[in-house]
Amino acid sequence: MEWTPAAAETDRCQNGDVTEALTAARSGDQRAFRELTEPYRRELQLHCYRLLGSFQDAEDALQETLMAAWRGLGEFEQRSSVRTWLYRIATNRCLNTLRTARRHPVEPLPFEVPEPPAHDTVGWLQPYPDTLLDTDPALRYQHRESVELAFIAALQQLPPRQAAVLVLREVLEFSGAEAAELLGTSPTAVKAALQRARETLESVWRGPAGPAPAPGSAAERALTRRFADAFTDRDVDAVVELLTDDAWLTMPPWPHAYGGRAAIGEFLRYVPAFRHEHPIRLVAVRANTQPAVACYSLLPGASEFRATGMLVLALTANGVAALTHFPPEDVFPRFGLPVSWTDGLAAADGRDFR
Repeated sequence: MEWTPAAAETDRCQNGDVTEALTAARSGDQRAFRELTEPYRRELQLHCYRLLGSFQDAEDALQETLMAAWRGLGEFEQRSSVRTWLYRIATNRCLNTLRTARRHPVEPLPFEVPEPPAHDTVGWLQPYPDTLLDTDPALRYQHRESVELAFIAALQQLPPRQAAVLVLREVLEFSGAEAAELLGTSPTAVKAALQRARETLESVWRGPAGPAPAPGSAAERALTRRFADAFTDRDVDAVVELLTDDAWLTMPPWPHAYGGRAAIGEFLRYVPAFRHEHPIRLVAVRANTQPAVACYSLLPGASEFRATGMLVLALTANGVAALTHFPPEDVFPRFGLPVSWTDGLAAADGRDFR
């Protein structure tokens, strides 16, 4: 499992003894260094993503972590596991990133929208492909709440150090003493930060009310299919009927937030594909352990469908509790999705085009 409790963790090395690999890596053997670090690459990237909320920033932080580890091999005294050492580097790299003003250029919305009844304070947020989670499906979804978009979005509203403490203690299950060592502080300070983080998280949480259908279950597939059918038919009333009473639609990086069926329905009627009845095609994907659809639209006179965005769905037994829209430019390539396609592409690459 990616986030095994640190106390039970023993270092994993792809080939042979950890000490032997460390000795070789310190002498400049890059293959030995990869053997030491590769077992932790996925979980470290996910850790960076939780703290930064951005797939792009998490990739950068992971690379910076590995570079810092390579340069710092001579200073690693093996008083902790390689895994703990890497988490220390990664956590502090993320905190350094969060201390600086991250400036992501945000283009204006490409179409007019109704005045939102609320504004989202999360700002920059990106989805995380399920294909980069643990390769064992049973383990992939064991801690799904710690990967879901609602949790990631809530983390972005915590002070960075509180977010780091919460993730280290309650997701990765490091002890208070271990978390303090990782952050260069005291166990008492960690305990206080964790309490404040829990209180803030509860106040900003916008997750679904009620349990979600199991990933890949018949219930999840059926509800997602009904949503996809209504969406491709451009039937706003049918889409709204599938929403829970307290559903939310958000669209990071834009601050617009629409809560409730009426507000979401009004927004959808402004969407060009619905308003002008442009043909829509959807591709089924998964992000943050949740069902998602990549959306394409055929504009008048165009010969190919163009990507318009990705919708990540949060489901409950009562319907769709949240829709999070992401613009396609940075998201689609990371999911292996084209930004345009023709009807012939569906048969050519075997994707689930509707």
